[in-house]
Amino acid sequence: MQDATQTVYLNGGFLPLADAKISVLDRGFIYGDGVYEVVPVYGRRPFRMPQHLRRLQYSLDGIRLANPHPVATWEALIGDLIERQPFADQAVYLQLTRGVAKRDHAFPQGVAPTVFMMSNPLALPTREQVEHGVAVVTAQDNRWLRCDLKTTSLLGNVLMRQLAVDHAAVETVMFRDGHLTEASASNVLIVRDGIVIAPPKDNLILPGITYDAALEVARDAGVPLEVRAVTHAEAMGADEMWLSSSTKEVLAVTTIDGRSLHGGQPGPVFRRVYAAFQKAKG
Repeated sequence: MQDATQTVYLNGGFLPLADAKISVLDRGFIYGDGVYEVVPVYGRRPFRMPQHLRRLQYSLDGIRLANPHPVATWEALIGDLIERQPFADQAVYLQLTRGVAKRDHAFPQGVAPTVFMMSNPLALPTREQVEHGVAVVTAQDNRWLRCDLKTTSLLGNVLMRQLAVDHAAVETVMFRDGHLTEASASNVLIVRDGIVIAPPKDNLILPGITYDAALEVARDAGVPLEVRAVTHAEAMGADEMWLSSSTKEVLAVTTIDGRSLHGGQPGPVFRRVYAAFQKAKG
C-alpha cells in the first residue's frame, strides 16, 4: 500500500499523494488517452534519463499530444521529485494525458494536458530470482499494432500479466504470427550458440531502454549480437532466454510453460552480461 503522505507532482505543483486529485472526465480515465514513462534511479541518479525522455517524446508524437515541457524542465522536475523522497533507489513514474474535457472521441481543443509524477522505491529482482531465474508462460500476442508507443491503454498487457500470475509465473512471453514479440511488461532476448538475439524494435514491441542497455553491455563484453526476427521454434529451443525492463534489469528465464530451460539455472552468457550490467549502471 502506498504512503498517502508521499510527495508527488500534479499539474505544476508538489503535494502529498492523498491530496492529488483529477477529474473523472480526464481523458486518461475515460479513454486511456495518454502516455507514460518509468525512469529507474540508482543512488538518486536517474539511469539513462535522456533516452527515457526521448522515448516519452516519441510516444507523445505517436498520439499527437504536445509535450508541455522542454527537456531541461523535465530534468529539473524529475530531479526535484527524486530529492523529495526518503529512499535513494527509485522508480520515477510520469504520466501525461490529453486532459479534462467532455466525453467525445475527437481531440479536444485548447485543453491543457494532465501531468502526474510519483516515485516509489525501486523494486528489483530478488537475489533468488537472479541466481535461479524465473518462470514464464507463453501466449499469442493479441494486442493492438502500436506496441512501440508507451501508452496508458494497457488492458492487453494487464490480461497477459494476469495470465502469468494465474500460472505462478513472472511473465507472459508473447508471439505474433509465429514470431517472438515481447512480454507483458518486459522485452525478451534469447541466446543460441553463444549469440544474443533480440527481436527488432518495430511497431510490435516497446523500444526498451534496458533492451538497448543490455545489448550495449553484451557488445562491450565481447558477446556476439543479432537483431532480427525470432521464430517461435527458435525461442522455445533457445539455450537461454532473458527478460529486460527498467525494474527487472536483465533477468534469466529458467522455466517456460512448465518446462525447464538450461537445466533450470541461468546460463553462462546471462551471468556474464548480468555482471557487466551491474557495473555499467554505476
